[in-house]
Amino acid sequence: MTIPANFVAMWEYLHPESAAQMMLSKTIPKGKKLWVLKNEIRPSDLYCYFWARFGAPNGLQNFLRKDDSDNLIHWDWMFKTEFGFLTFLGMNFRTEVHLFGDYPFDESDKVDFLRQVKADFENYGSKMSEVRDQVLESWIEFANPYQRLKRSIITLFEELNSLSLDPDKEEIKDHSAIKSIQQQKDLWEGTASRYSKGFGLCFGIRSMLPIMAEAFVNMLLFILMKPELKEDKRLKENLFRQPIDIRIKSFHINCVNFNKAVDYTNEVCRQYHTLVNERNDLLHGNVAIEKLKFSELYFHGRLPVYKEYRSMWQRSLGVDLEAVGLKKLGIELEIVNNLIAYILSCIDEAVRDQIEAMLEIRDLGFNTKTGKLGILFPDYLVDICISTGDNDKDESPDLS
Repeated sequence: MTIPANFVAMWEYLHPESAAQMMLSKTIPKGKKLWVLKNEIRPSDLYCYFWARFGAPNGLQNFLRKDDSDNLIHWDWMFKTEFGFLTFLGMNFRTEVHLFGDYPFDESDKVDFLRQVKADFENYGSKMSEVRDQVLESWIEFANPYQRLKRSIITLFEELNSLSLDPDKEEIKDHSAIKSIQQQKDLWEGTASRYSKGFGLCFGIRSMLPIMAEAFVNMLLFILMKPELKEDKRLKENLFRQPIDIRIKSFHINCVNFNKAVDYTNEVCRQYHTLVNERNDLLHGNVAIEKLKFSELYFHGRLPVYKEYRSMWQRSLGVDLEAVGLKKLGIELEIVNNLIAYILSCIDEAVRDQIEAMLEIRDLGFNTKTGKLGILFPDYLVDICISTGDNDKDESPDLS
């Protein structure tokens, strides 16, 4: 059956109390269908349309939801039609249209259904714009670069730890003691394979640690920058281009909520500055002979005269161990964490907890009108699948 030409126009808005009683009672019509809408109609357009045409949401789920963004169903409109009832559920990943009653429609009729809804937008265009501009707040979700780097580093650390590298115990000091050539080959190949993977992970972590600290500094600057600086594009860009030490030293000048200046002569900052210099040598492949050397010897013509013998381990895996700084990792992580803790200690206690909470969230929100930052959603994703088949015995929600 083709959807009646005036189907959308004939929807009857129920009083919220009546709609709730209807859904809770056993008088709801038998028979049900489910249509899932993704972005065939933008959910924001549908929301503004319903508000403009009918007013506030009236469905049962509006009474069950918490007054925050951590819900499975965010809004619910319910209408009476000639065939039964319609409910529109705004969720995290889709809009669900539930048809309760004897609806002679199938999935192919959804296209015509959506066409009618979109066509009716024209009748409420000005009111929809009013809802969008005056009732709703426009926010942008963005990825927190500090948290993204921190989580990546944690993942790499876990992978590195899973290799159980222990060079002090695993060093092959005298391979000649192993009688079998095959045993020697297997031992070296197995050990070298694990350590080579560990060296790559170590290199990545050491390269990223100072960047994580800089991302923290930039996020703090972005969150707490004085309004007059944030509103001036040139001044704002200039602050982010300053050397990292200047950005840190001038926090109390360029930001709000700092109760004291960050003392860059502090040992914590001095250690971080040294860490950055070492990272630059590592990352840029700087040829610093004193840092890269691993042996000294003489040559008599083409004849090598060693000052002291070094084992095969020391001349192979041992060289890479020193170069990538495997044993420095724990110390360098502590240096970065100490810097972050010290800078946070310079912030007013009244707002410090809020700032720390914001820094630990991966996805943040930015209000395009006010410039306000916020945590829009919890740090996890939820969805719900509801059984809708007439013959289904178990109609309990499946949460995933």
